[in-house]
Amino acid sequence: MTMYQNPILYADYSDPDVIRVGEDYYMVASSFTYLPGVPLLHSRDLVHWEIINYCVRTLPFGKYNKPSHGSGTWAPSIRFHDGIFYVFVPMPDEGIFVARSADPYGEFALNCLHPAKGWIDPCPLWDDDGKAYMVFAYANSRSGIKHRLDLVEIDTQCTMLLGEPVTIFDGKQLGPTTEGPKFYKHQGYYYILMPSGGVAAGWQSALRAETVTGPYEYRIVMHQGNTEVNGPHQGGWVTANDGRHWFVHFQDVTELGRITHLQPLCFHAGWPFIGSEQNGDGIGEPVKEWDLPSKGQPEYRIAQSDDFCGNCLGLQWQWQANTQDSFYSMNGHSGIRLSCLANPARENLLWYAPNAMTQIPQQQAFSAVTKVKLKGKETGDMAVIGMIGHSYAYMGLMKTETGNLLVLYSGTVTQKEYEGEAKEIREVACPYEKDTVYLKVEVFRNKTYRFFWSADGIRYTSIGGANPLRRATWTGAKLCLWSSNKNNVISEGYGEYDFIHIEDRSNCETGL
Repeated sequence: MTMYQNPILYADYSDPDVIRVGEDYYMVASSFTYLPGVPLLHSRDLVHWEIINYCVRTLPFGKYNKPSHGSGTWAPSIRFHDGIFYVFVPMPDEGIFVARSADPYGEFALNCLHPAKGWIDPCPLWDDDGKAYMVFAYANSRSGIKHRLDLVEIDTQCTMLLGEPVTIFDGKQLGPTTEGPKFYKHQGYYYILMPSGGVAAGWQSALRAETVTGPYEYRIVMHQGNTEVNGPHQGGWVTANDGRHWFVHFQDVTELGRITHLQPLCFHAGWPFIGSEQNGDGIGEPVKEWDLPSKGQPEYRIAQSDDFCGNCLGLQWQWQANTQDSFYSMNGHSGIRLSCLANPARENLLWYAPNAMTQIPQQQAFSAVTKVKLKGKETGDMAVIGMIGHSYAYMGLMKTETGNLLVLYSGTVTQKEYEGEAKEIREVACPYEKDTVYLKVEVFRNKTYRFFWSADGIRYTSIGGANPLRRATWTGAKLCLWSSNKNNVISEGYGEYDFIHIEDRSNCETGL
């Protein structure tokens, strides 16, 4: 393999930032309400990645014990300084937090750098004179500001501010919806790389100054141009051992979120130039393929399928809220047991469920098969597979007074922020004599998905019709496994999932 193809990850690792430490690259991304949060990915060539850790195990606020859609951990940044990995994590309702560890595979300690509502997208810089600074943006939904970058001095241990923020860029005219700044110093200049113009149709901008507080000059350094890559922006710049520069960024594909691209970066007349020039306007455009940054390195893959062996949950899984011990068990039995929990606070809908176990899809089209046994103790106990989004559906087994049913529910989200509001209807209910069933969901390239069931894992029967694939709040659609009590009564029942096997279907001729 001498060339790589974009996107390097067809998966929703949004708002990526990347660094190199020795021969290793590390990348972080947003998680919002899904926890553990801020995944930490590792690579040796910037193209193939594996998940190695999460920087935030739980969030220290009671509201995250239930889903808080669109809140939680927003665009992080990662830096390595004096032997410590620092990950700056914004929570738009709570403030700027810092996760730190000397070992990227170990536990990260979390501290609040500064409580504030509406501060987002922080990035630190330790300067040559020993001082440290943080640049950050503002969330329009919380502060009414969406076009301003501020700079503030912080202590070198990243525990507090050492002054008041000052505005270094106001993009009301040049760069509306300026956010996601990443801070660098290179050959005597201070650079801030930032997305402008909004997620779906924006561009990548750069600021440059000779002093840390400015004045800063502005330039567009990458845009969509004649390519099919809409809104190419928001990411991180990293320099390889051989001196070549690279830029990792996202592209919003709506239903499956913000997928990851890698662009070559160089400097021209003191400014970064990202991608390649294609139409003579002097602005970079995303490349479809390019020379592999480093040959002969491990071709890591992000895990998807899971046989649920051992005592630890795979790193591909996140919950819809802070994890509780009561959600699941993996000790002393085959597979994973997901408890049929009630939701005492409100109606037991998937959109409100903290114990929904989710996974980020890694392909444009795929099939997922699981084998589940329902050990129902109470009427209403159920075990299902589903897809979470603003329009969602799930299918599986439910215990009733007269026996088990195969059920299919669909849901519509009417208020998308925080717990929000949703409504569900039961589309299908068919008698099923056994307590074990194979459940399958197939996601197609035409942005729909369908459910199937089988008694033997060989012959599958479809159930219901095509469902529209829809994104969730600030994320792409999520695959999920979920057990609950639909009648919202306390139960000791559970669904025992033997495995989940996921197959890439992106290259199928029709995708159907």
